[in-house]
Amino acid sequence: MKIATWNVNSVRSRLTHVTDWLAEHPVDVLCLQETKVVDQDFPHEAIKAVGYQAEISGQKSYNGVALLSQQPLQDVSRGFTPIVGAAAVGDLDDQKRVITGMLDGVRIVNLYVPNGSSIGSEKYEYKMRWLTLLKTYLEKLLADHDALLVCGDFNIALEDRDIHDPEGKETHIMSSPKEREMLTEVLSVGLKDAFRKFTDEGGHFSWWDYRAASFRRNRGWRIDHHYLSPKLYDRAQSCVIDVEPRRREKPSDHTPVIVEI
Repeated sequence: MKIATWNVNSVRSRLTHVTDWLAEHPVDVLCLQETKVVDQDFPHEAIKAVGYQAEISGQKSYNGVALLSQQPLQDVSRGFTPIVGAAAVGDLDDQKRVITGMLDGVRIVNLYVPNGSSIGSEKYEYKMRWLTLLKTYLEKLLADHDALLVCGDFNIALEDRDIHDPEGKETHIMSSPKEREMLTEVLSVGLKDAFRKFTDEGGHFSWWDYRAASFRRNRGWRIDHHYLSPKLYDRAQSCVIDVEPRRREKPSDHTPVIVEI
């Protein structure tokens, strides 16, 4: 089974990028983030034309997640609420950032973690609350599913080797100590980084700023991840970053990451 994650930064703006990539890389499931489209306007027909169907959770102009699969997914749910209950969620499902489904006994969770804007801001505190709830959500899923894959745009570089230049990381969004501590706490439920099973060195990134020729200079960050439960981690065969879509005209600032189990 091959599962990919890709923040496409607007599925309609990058539609041919997505369909071309699926035609060339027929993964079992493609997890999209930042689809930026309300559900009724999602481009289902174009996705169907390349042999996929879509489970979606979107909103206008911001956020949005989708699961594109060749075979129908089972037990699909959207947001935290179906798993942890409305009382625990509060306002944390207002933004469409969570979708999950089952395929061949594997529970796939697709996440778009909040960016946080700047350290100490209201959006940063929202990110901390969101990550706290994420841990509870994943604990509940793991209690019922020993084959769990959690992927998406985490907006956190967990280690210095995940940043082209870690100088000043303590005061930078996506690498502040509190963000790293929170993600480490989330992973303590029993999840491991699939990419680091196969690749130790730095210099491998999944996101490059549009500015300052960052992609050409490989001044990137690795913030798009696949995290696996022990059962799946043992079964993982590879985890790679495909940089080619980032070379296209008007690309997303992210590129796909693919895990094979």
